[in-house]
Amino acid sequence: MRVGIVGAGSIAFGTACLLEQMGHEPMLWSPSGERTKALAKGEALTATGAVEGTFHPKVAADARELVETAEVVFIALPGYGHKFAFDAIAPFIRKGQTVVISSHASFGALYLGRALARRGIVVPIVAWGTTVVTGRQKSPTEVNVNTVRKKVDLSTVPASESAHGLQICQTLFGDRFVDRGSLIAIALSNLNPQNHMGIALCNLTRMERGESWSQGQNVTPKVGALLEALDEERLAIAKALGLDVRTIFQHFHLSFHVPVSSISQMNQEMHAAGNGGSGPTTADSRYVLEDVPFGLVATVKLGRLAGKPAELHESGIRIFSALYGRDFFAENDLLAALDLDSLSLADIVTLSKDGYAAS
Repeated sequence: MRVGIVGAGSIAFGTACLLEQMGHEPMLWSPSGERTKALAKGEALTATGAVEGTFHPKVAADARELVETAEVVFIALPGYGHKFAFDAIAPFIRKGQTVVISSHASFGALYLGRALARRGIVVPIVAWGTTVVTGRQKSPTEVNVNTVRKKVDLSTVPASESAHGLQICQTLFGDRFVDRGSLIAIALSNLNPQNHMGIALCNLTRMERGESWSQGQNVTPKVGALLEALDEERLAIAKALGLDVRTIFQHFHLSFHVPVSSISQMNQEMHAAGNGGSGPTTADSRYVLEDVPFGLVATVKLGRLAGKPAELHESGIRIFSALYGRDFFAENDLLAALDLDSLSLADIVTLSKDGYAAS
């Protein structure tokens, strides 16, 4: 299939390599154009790690070219770039295409669906709870793919297109997807925000000093205990809403292929196996700038609506806001555009399944 990827970071590059390895035709679009200059000139993209090889994804000059040549449009940007990406692609999406959001944040699928409905268009929008690959971009032509996940949670809006959305993802990446049924379930299936908050909060001086450090090794027993406590808050919200979501233990087991144990011990196993990952080397990391406003804030809002306040999550947002001198509650442009605070829980449940009907 022809897949147009919005983004040119580690996830976009790793996904492009995996797609090409599986016989598909990826095309990248970097909104700034900077990260794809070398590839646009014909240089190859080299992948190491869980995906090995030399690949030649095409490069689009703009959003129009990317969308018009694609069967599937794939969003692979940090959450703070999603609204920009949706605004860029929405004018060109046509009936018969599918949009995949990797990974979904802050009910962005509803924002895109509403924009398309204004044009009288409804297409399957598939929201993933996480990315299919993890990794680091080593240069404009190199990416290290740390792992390819065995399982990825997803949901499709509208729900009537669920079978199609699942089939498209299986065609692209194989049998590794679990349909969770609604965007609320996906909002509570993305563990990266809670995990990254605990890791970043407990290792912030390493990030700020630009140290080189092993992430898995530094999920020590006390850091692991914080991650487990954060997970209990998320699971309590899901239970109150009658949703089945994976636990943090299942997440690390399925994503990084280690035996189930304490979260600290699982991370030590990852480190020993060489796939514990490297921690951020800057305080300006997506672990904070993306995951706090676009992940944690959405969880806190759902917790309030469900009658299960996520006090640790909310405290983390406030601590990071103080550390960075910013109001991370106010930086989520997707939730602001959706005016989520004006919606009832029943409204969100309905929209998370059915989306916006075309006019």
